[in-house]
Amino acid sequence: VQLQASGGGLVQAGGSLRLSCAAPGRTFSTYAMGWFRQAPGKERELVARISGGSTYYTESVKGRFTISRDNAKNTAHLQMNSLKPEDTAVYYCAADPAGSGWLSEEYDYWGQGTQVTVSS
Repeated sequence: VQLQASGGGLVQAGGSLRLSCAAPGRTFSTYAMGWFRQAPGKERELVARISGGSTYYTESVKGRFTISRDNAKNTAHLQMNSLKPEDTAVYYCAADPAGSGWLSEEYDYWGQGTQVTVSS
């Protein structure tokens, strides 16, 4: 199953972007949904995760990013505010049917990645 990620782009520092992730034809209300990012020369990291009613954020984005999901539309979103140049990366959405994934290898389904570039 290929997830469809969208919403990336070029924004100035302090700006906002909203990433979306769609899973057409699949109900993923019980899945854990994660947003990962990978900057050049760095490892892929989990940025935010939502599973059931619980959310997680990596320390560097707390208070700036918000993950949400709309189970009726089979979509997940990542609202990114107060963006910083260090947020520049390719962002990936991913889904874990088991609902318990934390590591990237635990996520079975991935989007194609969307570039986020924050200029200073």
